[in-house]
Amino acid sequence: MNKSLLFRSRAVIWYSIYSWIFLLSLTCFAQNQPYDSAQGKPTTITGTVTDANGVLPGVTVTVKGTNQSTITDSTGKYTIMMRQEGVLVFSYIGYKMTEVAVNGKTSINVTMKEDATTLQEVTVNAGYYTVKEKERTGSIAKITAKEIEKQPVSNPLAAMQGRLSGVNIIQNSGLPGGRFSIQVRGLNSIRTDGNDPLYVVDGVPYSSQSLGDNTISSAAITGMVNPLNMINPADIESIEVLKDADATAIYGSRGANGVILITTKKGKTAKTSFAVNAFSTVGKVARELTMMNTAQYLAMRTEAFANDNIATYPNGAYDVNGAWDQSRYTNWRKELMGGTANINSAQASVSGGSPNTQFMVSGTYRKETTVFPGDAHYGRGAVHSSITHKSEDNKFSINFSADYAGDKNTLPGRDLTSRAYSLAPNAPALYDDNGNLNWQNGTWINPLATMQGDYITTNQNLVANTLLSYKIIPDLEAKASLGYNEVRSTQNVTVPLSVYSPFDTSNHEALLMVNNGSGRSYIFEPQLHYGKKWHKLETKVMVGATFQSQKTTKLAQTGSGFTSDALINSLAAATTVRVLNHTVTDYKYSALFTRVNFDWDNRYLLNLTGRRDGSSRFGPANRYANFGAVGAAWIFSREKWFKERNSVLSFGKLRASYGTTGNDQIGDYQYLDTYQVSPYLYDGVVGLTPARLFNPDFGWETNTKFEVAAELGFFKDRIFLSAAYFKNRSSNQLIGVPLPGTTGFPTIQSNFDATVENTGLEIELRTENLKSKDFSWTTNLNLTTPKNTLVAFPNLELSTYANLLVVGESLFITKGYDYTGIDPVTGTYTFRDYNGDGQISTLDKQAIMDTAPDFYGGLSNQIQYKNWNLDFLFQFVKQQGRNYYQTSPLAGSMANLPADFTSHFPDNGTTSVSQIYTTGQNSAAVDAYYNFIESNATVSDASYVRLKSMSISYSIPSRWSKAFSAKIYLQGQNLLTFTHYKGIDPENQSMSSLPPLKQFTLGVQLGF
Repeated sequence: MNKSLLFRSRAVIWYSIYSWIFLLSLTCFAQNQPYDSAQGKPTTITGTVTDANGVLPGVTVTVKGTNQSTITDSTGKYTIMMRQEGVLVFSYIGYKMTEVAVNGKTSINVTMKEDATTLQEVTVNAGYYTVKEKERTGSIAKITAKEIEKQPVSNPLAAMQGRLSGVNIIQNSGLPGGRFSIQVRGLNSIRTDGNDPLYVVDGVPYSSQSLGDNTISSAAITGMVNPLNMINPADIESIEVLKDADATAIYGSRGANGVILITTKKGKTAKTSFAVNAFSTVGKVARELTMMNTAQYLAMRTEAFANDNIATYPNGAYDVNGAWDQSRYTNWRKELMGGTANINSAQASVSGGSPNTQFMVSGTYRKETTVFPGDAHYGRGAVHSSITHKSEDNKFSINFSADYAGDKNTLPGRDLTSRAYSLAPNAPALYDDNGNLNWQNGTWINPLATMQGDYITTNQNLVANTLLSYKIIPDLEAKASLGYNEVRSTQNVTVPLSVYSPFDTSNHEALLMVNNGSGRSYIFEPQLHYGKKWHKLETKVMVGATFQSQKTTKLAQTGSGFTSDALINSLAAATTVRVLNHTVTDYKYSALFTRVNFDWDNRYLLNLTGRRDGSSRFGPANRYANFGAVGAAWIFSREKWFKERNSVLSFGKLRASYGTTGNDQIGDYQYLDTYQVSPYLYDGVVGLTPARLFNPDFGWETNTKFEVAAELGFFKDRIFLSAAYFKNRSSNQLIGVPLPGTTGFPTIQSNFDATVENTGLEIELRTENLKSKDFSWTTNLNLTTPKNTLVAFPNLELSTYANLLVVGESLFITKGYDYTGIDPVTGTYTFRDYNGDGQISTLDKQAIMDTAPDFYGGLSNQIQYKNWNLDFLFQFVKQQGRNYYQTSPLAGSMANLPADFTSHFPDNGTTSVSQIYTTGQNSAAVDAYYNFIESNATVSDASYVRLKSMSISYSIPSRWSKAFSAKIYLQGQNLLTFTHYKGIDPENQSMSSLPPLKQFTLGVQLGF
């Protein structure tokens, strides 16, 4: 571990410990103060809180007019000290608030009544402020720890899949630490790297950009490391996604692609409690393709040689010339990716506190293996800490949180999925009789050879934040947020000589590749919050500023010429050391922002937001830009005339928003005339070469967002429906504008008058189907129908994007050949000749293949029966996708194919799946094959419905201790997939990447 980071981590931890000791001592001192007899004689009040279904744990019991409070335990019981003439207030989300006067009683039992409409009182995090659900004028989606803990995932994005409207998340790999892609209401930027949302963890911006080096990452199984793997899902209290202009404008340019707010867990007012959660998971590949068996494969190969008029098999045709056993059959999917992945995880936490001070400390360890052969694994440890304190007069408060996580990934260097589906079924065994790698006399490359090398990636991440607030006067509060984030990543890849066949006489060298990356970010945000109520008008005003500094360093090196594989892990032992990349970048960002909210009689809501941003990524003349939004809502169910006439509709709100945000995701120093070190020497001297051209005139991409929505609650909100229509337009696109070849540069970064539009409808439905004393059943449905369109691109046909984009189509398209079938004479694939010149060329790539989703969503159910809980989620997507035709090798070459390629010409005529078999000697068939894999034949239905997650739990009754609780649970992930997709998995649509695994988890939670 880096000493600098270790030092900072220790400093944060020691600071946390000293803070806890100091603040807890204040709490103890306050709790031990003698009771003021002038306030009345103290009395101990006890009781039990229940509802129609039984006891209610977690109910807040407060002495009215004071800060003195407690919460009910797992059996619904409470104890509190107060004056005899006082009043107790019982409050709990989803129930009507209840007040009871003590009047000399020492035992007070309360039965609380449900109030479905109070669900609208739930507070959601909007970033710089919080807002009640009923008062929202913007679009904010949310999941809580309750949903997250039911999924044994290692990345927060995995917990969000299928649960949030307008948020499309794709798992690109089933490997531990694998990447995810996320789109919040579609693609806004033509640049693929300009569509990432902003991640904020406890108020600290979190970079989603990898610190890995492209060259070295391509040699590792997981590729570019996903930084979000460093955020421990077990420590998350809630995740909010801000989507529309009203919700995102407060973040200005950083909110153009949506904002994902991650809030970690905090301590609560209660006696000190301990909790332990441990589980074990087994995972298998959920779905595999049926490939040709040995007989089918050899029949294809022999027919291919016959078609090519080759009577004598060449020396390299080991599968058919007798070098390999032609009666041998190996199911390579089972051999290379049929293992069982194991996950073991344990978390322990301690939390508690008084009404003035709450604390929490937790630690988590997780270890994962893969389905591939070997004992490589991915391990992660995380520590989370939080402490909150407020003064007795409620004027001053402080919240400190720190999260540290470190992981180590030793997975093998190559994803074996592609080899599992391409190896000939009669290929040799992996090991010889002595247990060594089998090279079969140099006739093949053993797929396990890459495991002779080391592929080690380590990451450390520290996020710390302190939020201070002070009420200057009752209506005016000053706040200051101070955040720090440091990420460090190292990649070590070794390629020893042992990865090569001993029969290979080529001149190979052992190779070491090393990358060290670090990112450090500071942020300071002072704020003023003012709130005042005049009769029916309530006004809230917020003014703040942001000052952020970020520095990123990368150093990638390679070493070769080692005298022995034993020295390969030391660059000093290399005879040749080369620097692949060494960059140091600084990013400065500042902003002023304000928000004004008006609430008239809890019916008419108006929210005005403005922000002025400054980014170091633009030239001096365009460094600053203004963004803003307006949001409004009308809660018409609070109108007097409505209440008198309607008994079915319990809640009704109409809302709308409009505004602009920007985008500066272009990388650093793009406007400068920069140089880089030349890899070549001139007369023994290192030189410089131009890296980019000077252009200080380009400015911000602009994203204009509009939304209108309705929220309706029926039968006391037992049925709640939300529908929203959005229309976002991203213009002034930052792309590479083509330049003449004489300039020496293909493009120059500049603004282009291209416009991308995203429209769609989002529907969310929650129904409380049944509710009784022992049984409850709730259903949640979300559905999104997005549409992405390139609205304008002047002179597109003259640009370098002419073969990639089409005005009026989406950014998800690919232009290819239009497949028309098999020629009955030649037996080769045929395609439409668009320009009629008698030949098929790139000019005929006019068929549009759109893989944008038509709709996506999820359907979840929560069922409770006494101590039993069942939760399951179905995720669904309607889309077209790339099938296995695109990645399948030439039919007849020395590689296996899906079994339906046995349908071929001429045996099955012109409607066959495959053209005429060839070993590669038929040039017309080879050309047709390459056109085929770039044609619309490779795009087909990739829709699916997946039982994404299921959780069954049982809370064990505790008769010997009221303070003890226990729960045992069984969870499943990716259990069933219903699809007609021609491929391994319709989600990641890859034949070279491990699909998401089917997982079963058994765990236990203990509390005491």
